[in-house]
Amino acid sequence: MLNTMMDKFLRDEQDPKAIEKVYSRLVDLLTSGEEILYIAVQKKPIVNLFPDCIAITNKRILFFTPANLGLSIKFVDFVWKDIVDVVMKEEIIGAVFSVKTTNGAEMGVDYLPKVQARKLYQYAQERKEAEREARRQRELEEKRAESGSVQIDHPAQLAFQPSAPLIQQPVAAAPVPPAPAPAPVVAEEPKKDELTEKLKRLKTLFESGLISQEEYNQKKLELLSDF
Repeated sequence: MLNTMMDKFLRDEQDPKAIEKVYSRLVDLLTSGEEILYIAVQKKPIVNLFPDCIAITNKRILFFTPANLGLSIKFVDFVWKDIVDVVMKEEIIGAVFSVKTTNGAEMGVDYLPKVQARKLYQYAQERKEAEREARRQRELEEKRAESGSVQIDHPAQLAFQPSAPLIQQPVAAAPVPPAPAPAPVVAEEPKKDELTEKLKRLKTLFESGLISQEEYNQKKLELLSDF
């Protein structure tokens, strides 16, 4: 099973024994969601008993160095966000692959087969690009968060600003309309005594012999009863 999983790391003439040692150690170091992308093995021109190795995962790059005559292995790792530069330089024999970190540290391996060094460089550039994009997204999210906090705080600040004192303008008193002029008193002419007039006319008719005594008395009673 282990050999099957290591097959994809033996396609560029890597040393199988070195890959087996590094892979078995690397599997124990993987964190949640971490995946091995490539492993390169040093190939020295004369004696290559204990080669150095470089492994690249989706989260970091690891440098493995054999110790104690190959009985143990040491490693140094750098996460991608701390790597500022990746360099691959091809020489007459093999190539040199190195990285530089944000704190100025440098780490590299020489005598790498050129095809393996190129693959390392390719994967490293892809991871650096992915990290740059992730960093850009984080910065955008931070800016959005800052912008959102300003928008939330701004109304509250306005709410607590003391309002300017209201200056009441004097209100002009409404003009008092002049009192209406008294209506002219029209002197009414005294009404004529209609009853008296009618009685006089009735008496004149009687005295002139135009009506009888009986008619006079009856008409007089009618006039008096109406008033």
